[in-house]
Amino acid sequence: MNKTRLHLSRATAVAVALCLSAQMPMAQAEIVDTDALATTSQAEHDRAKVQAFVDRANVKERLQAMGLSGLVARDRVASLSEAEVHALAQRIDTVPAGGNLSNQDLVLILLVAILVALVA
Repeated sequence: MNKTRLHLSRATAVAVALCLSAQMPMAQAEIVDTDALATTSQAEHDRAKVQAFVDRANVKERLQAMGLSGLVARDRVASLSEAEVHALAQRIDTVPAGGNLSNQDLVLILLVAILVALVA
């Protein structure tokens, strides 16, 4: 009985040691760069700006005149890369504050959006 108790005690010690050695890995914390957070926020802001532009009534009319539905335009804006969206958002920012787009500005922005979507 003494031997059995000794084996049981050793087996328990080994089991406890194995359980303790199989701990979950420690969590690691890193310092997050502010520029990385701002880039994500800027990309989201630019995409929302381009999407709002595409959702405007006069832009939808132009898109439909070109044979492009609003849903297809939304999908194409969603498929643009961050750099492409940023370039379009900057172009939208150069539009006069009153929102009076010339036909040339509107056609240029739409063509760039459509071409970028087709290439992607």
